[in-house]
This record gives sequence, C-alpha cells and structure tokens, in this order.
Amino acid sequence: MWSRGSSSTGLAVDLYHIDSAYVSWRTMQNGVATFDLYTRSNPFGGAYQLVAGLEQALEFVANFRYTQDDLDYLATIKPYDPDFLHDLGRLRFTGDMLAMAEGTIAFAPEPLLQVTAPFREALLLEAGLLHAIGRATLIATKASRVVHAARGRPIAEFSLRRAAEPFVVARSAAIAGCQSTSFLEAARAYGLRGTATIPHALIQAFPTEEAAFRAVAATLNQYTLLLDTYEVRRSVKTAVAVAREARTEWGHTLLAVRLDSGDLTGNSHYVRQVLDEAGLPEVQILASGDMDEFTIDLLLRQQAPIDGFGVGTSIGVAAGSIEHGIEGGALGAVYKLVWYVERPDSNNSARIKLARAKSTWPGRKQVYRFGPFAEDLIQGEHEPAPAGAVPLLQPMMRDGAIVPGAIRPIPEIQELAAASFAALPAPYQAIEQAPIYPVRWSDGLIAMRQTASEVAWQG
Repeated sequence: MWSRGSSSTGLAVDLYHIDSAYVSWRTMQNGVATFDLYTRSNPFGGAYQLVAGLEQALEFVANFRYTQDDLDYLATIKPYDPDFLHDLGRLRFTGDMLAMAEGTIAFAPEPLLQVTAPFREALLLEAGLLHAIGRATLIATKASRVVHAARGRPIAEFSLRRAAEPFVVARSAAIAGCQSTSFLEAARAYGLRGTATIPHALIQAFPTEEAAFRAVAATLNQYTLLLDTYEVRRSVKTAVAVAREARTEWGHTLLAVRLDSGDLTGNSHYVRQVLDEAGLPEVQILASGDMDEFTIDLLLRQQAPIDGFGVGTSIGVAAGSIEHGIEGGALGAVYKLVWYVERPDSNNSARIKLARAKSTWPGRKQVYRFGPFAEDLIQGEHEPAPAGAVPLLQPMMRDGAIVPGAIRPIPEIQELAAASFAALPAPYQAIEQAPIYPVRWSDGLIAMRQTASEVAWQG
C-alpha cells in the first residue's frame, strides 16, 4: 500500500495527526472514541458505490507502528517530549473495527467502516484508512460502471501506464468484474488473468505491416493483431491472409483483432463483414483507446459489433466526463468522530460537527438493508435490530486483531459484487440520471442528533 519499501506505517499520517496526538497525550485526553468513515455523495453522479480496499485497510491497521527511525525523524520536526515519542513507539491498535465487506453495494451517507479505540489510536489511522478505502472503492465503482455499460462483453483493464496505484487499480477493477489485466505483476500477486495484444511499435519495427503480422502469427500459437497502425480496411485484409497462412503452415490461431482509434462503429462493421466473408466468424473484435462507460454505451447503442473492450485511463485515474458533467478523481470520503467516552459514567458521549452540509450524525451505528434493495436504515447500536433486515457492518477487527474470515479471497469478493449488482434494481444501475436510493435515519439517531446539536450550540 505504501511505497519506497518501508515496513512502517506510522508515518502514513498528516503532520496534524501527530500534533493532535501530542495534545491528547499532554492533556491525558484519551478516552474511547468511535469514528465513522463514509462519503457524503456517491461518485460519478451515480446511485451507488462498490466497496473495496478493506484488505489493505486491515493490513494497514494491524501493522501500524513507529520504528526507532520514525521516532528519530519526528524528533527533528518539532520539540516533542521524549516520553511522548517513547509512548508512540509502543503504540499498537487495540480497538475494534466494523466494516462492510468488500464487494458490497453501498450508498452515501452510510458508514462503510467504523473504528472504536482509544482516541489516539483511532485518530492516527485517519489518513491511511481514507486512502485504502477511498481509493479502492472509487476505482471499483468506476470499473463497475464500465463493466455494466459493456452489457456482458469482457473488459480488460489496461491502466498500468496511467494509474498512480496500479496494484490497487488492478485489484479493484477485478472485484468489479474486469476479466483481465495487462499488469503482469498484479496478475501474479492476485491470481488474475493477464491479457495482451500487440503495440503499434512492433508493427512499425518491421518493413511492412504484412511482415509484422506474419512474425506475430508465426511466433505465438494464439494471437491478436492490431489493425489501425496505418489503415484499417487494408490491414484487416492483410490480417485475413496471414491468419489463413498461419493456420495452414503452423496451426496457429488468430483469436481477435483490435481497433484503437478512428471511427470504431464504422470500422468494426467493416472488419466484421470481412472476417465473416473470409470464414473467420470466430475471430473477435476488440476496441480500446480512451474508453469509458459512456463511449462503450454509445458504441453498443450504435450496434457496433465489438466483442470486448480494453479500458485504461478512465479506470486507472477514476476519470469523470466533462461532456456528461460527471466529476471523477476522488471519492470524497471522510473520517469523523461520532462518539467519545472519557469515563464510564459519562452521559454526554455523542459527538457532532455543525457545519451546514458537512454536519455529522453522532453515535455508534449499524446499517440495515431491507429486501434485495428496498431501502437501507442507519440506526444506533443501542436500538433493537429491525425484523427482516440484514446488518451490513460486520466485525473485522476485535481487540486489535483481525477477525478470522475478514480477509477474503478475490474470487469470493467478485462473486459477492456480481450478485449484489445483479440484485440492484435497474434504475440504480444506470450510468446517467440514476435516482437516489432510499437511505433513512432511525428515529433514535434523529433524536440523538438533535440533542447533540443543542449541547454543541450551548458550548
């Protein structure tokens, strides 16, 4: 998750976390705190978000610590009390974590994750948890939209050269249903299927396109040819001739041809016609080049005979769309204090932030889902569980240890994600103009919020 080969995660914080922890230490303000991690809106103007990143989050928390090198570095920044730095060196997470399982369909503003621990422990985790859950959930949601737009056609994730965090992208895209990745190290790490075609550079390295195609066909038992280095309509005829020769001479098979630019609808129709007339109906047509959910949707609405798509930048950077007025690039997740108990006899434990659109909801919570997506209810942990509803926040860490089964294999996560999305009513799946899914607050939380607001206003 963190770069530069460091095994330490203690410096995966903002400086103000260290300063705040120092104030907490100096004033002995270290009661039991609960923080909610949630989003205020769903990304890409859609109705939902696909939860991902929990494995990275759990590993981050379980390994959170300060090495002596970390402490020596902190001592150079500010004149922190040496006893404070000594205490940081002994700090380990001892609290509890509830979270939605990876592959769950969630909706703003539901808590995706909840941490309860001594204040300093919980506070220092903020940036790392937001990074782990926020980035992966954003990428998984984007990839889910792309997969949905493809209407069952396979999506290959091509984002290594664009993604800031290619491992996170490959894993999150796989969770969302992308069938393969071009990034071999991620394919090996996560047990994913690697995918490949050929680049324009290989075609250009040969004296003619025909020579390049023949070299590929002679070398690889099963191969894909890229048609638009020069001129598509000429290239497909060359590809057909080479494919026939390769099948006869070497028993090698042309699996697909790829289009990467130009009039993809018109060219794909022409290529399909040539392939079919040549007796190659099994050869697929793949498309790539600045693909996103909107371009894929448009191509298929235009009935382009494309069998699969390679998608890179839009998934890798979770891009929005200026043309469609969709913002991308960040999930906007937040991590807010909602409960604080300094002493067992404290009666004022609810915590609230009052800031108009950014006001928070106090209290330890659970999220319940009715039916296969009838509505969701957010209620306080003190309220009885509603009949017929499924709790979505599950124990992931207890007393500082990861709960057995909290980290699940990617195939299981993929299965949950696919089943969850299939059960989601079609209007909420839409890539544009999706309605708002009904999420309501319990009467108990509404009353708690009102009381906490009054207390906060009184100072």
